[in-house]
Amino acid sequence: MSVALLTEEEMTAWGERIGAEVEVPAVFALNGDLGAGKSTLARAIARGAGVEGPVPSPTFNLLFRYDTPRAVVQHLDLYRLERQDDVWELGWSELGTGPELVLIEWAENAEALLPTPRWEVTLEEGDDPARRRVELTPVGEPPSLPPLPGSGGAP
Repeated sequence: MSVALLTEEEMTAWGERIGAEVEVPAVFALNGDLGAGKSTLARAIARGAGVEGPVPSPTFNLLFRYDTPRAVVQHLDLYRLERQDDVWELGWSELGTGPELVLIEWAENAEALLPTPRWEVTLEEGDDPARRRVELTPVGEPPSLPPLPGSGGAP
């Protein structure tokens, strides 16, 4: 597990590096309260992977898919998920099986069904409103990531 306190700019730069550098397939479970930075990090990873144009949060659609030369970016938001089993309708069993970057906001709403390997990313507001606490935990053996800024080394 790695932990760091990041500004929005640092988190965005790190997310863009992830999108550009991480070996695919890679799955990211993004957890945290409203306003913690899940969408900010997801957008940065998507941009780093080559997504151009708007990258809205898929709160009402549940899933947006972006095809890039580097990878297919699957961006899910499970905030409005009523039952964990509803994820199967989103093609859940196929997520992370090909050259994909899978970004799952509110992943805790389908915790028992999350794919392995994956990176658990927990974002929290800290004492300093200009920084977010970022906790990065591998589950299984996910691909290596660029170092988390300020964590003292690679995740």
